Amino acid sequence: MPDHTVQVLEPELTEHDYLRQIELLARDVVHAAQEEGWQTYGPNPANATQMHRAVNELARALRHWHFDDDGCLDDDRPLLHLGGATVITPGSSPAQQESYRTGCARLGVDTRDEGWALWHTWDDKARAHTVVTTALDATHALLDNWSHGRDVHPLQPRRAQIAAVVQGWVGPITLSPSHATTIGLGGR
Repeated sequence: MPDHTVQVLEPELTEHDYLRQIELLARDVVHAAQEEGWQTYGPNPANATQMHRAVNELARALRHWHFDDDGCLDDDRPLLHLGGATVITPGSSPAQQESYRTGCARLGVDTRDEGWALWHTWDDKARAHTVVTTALDATHALLDNWSHGRDVHPLQPRRAQIAAVVQGWVGPITLSPSHATTIGLGGR
């Protein structure tokens, strides 16, 4: 009797998808080295094998895309772990501008042509808060890193960068990779 099973071929990856797949596999290698306890971001130990040196270099290259206030340069401000973040802007249509004005009113801040960054975090009693900040460049860099699965977090904003702190998570949100995983939405 003839075999009539149909073999489904996977579609060929685009160049972007191929590079993303290689990046994910490289992260798996680094994660495995971390689980074994020998991966380091610092200098290689004297007894590091060629494989260890290569994986450590891979880990340093994959760590994240650097941005101002990412905590990698000496600064006395601590990192602020975020559950999520977003940027709100006025947009170009009348409906978008009205939505932006309504959102700003809800947050208790004036409208700004540049918009606002919203950082979703917690206080020392684990209560959710939204920090309304002018740290737009850092937020765009965070979101870019997060879109590639890099779980980076910024330094606490300077006092002058904070316009308001609102109880609860207000507004749209892009979850950080670690928070997405914590609530069961993360994947590999």
